[in-house]
Amino acid sequence: MTPSPDKPSPDKPSRAIVGSARRMKSARDHPSASPLRGIGTFGMIGWSIAVPTVGGAFLGLWLDRVAPQGFSWTIALILGGVVTGAFIAAVGVNKEGGR
Repeated sequence: MTPSPDKPSPDKPSRAIVGSARRMKSARDHPSASPLRGIGTFGMIGWSIAVPTVGGAFLGLWLDRVAPQGFSWTIALILGGVVTGAFIAAVGVNKEGGR
């Protein structure tokens, strides 16, 4: 039985699906430069630094009340949070750049 001329052959839809999958994979593997990608990276860096810094501030305030020392726990842990956040951001940026 031969396919009628008005019905598409079964190979055309499968070829279209394969072509679409290849285009999607290529776009995923080789992303184009986009302003939104830059904004996303900027946001990732901001949150990577902000969360450990604020966490260090809260922990430092609590330690200043519970275990007072000759130095300020708050300042020490804010600085520790900034350093930790910068390290996390640098690892994230290197990972994004390695795509």
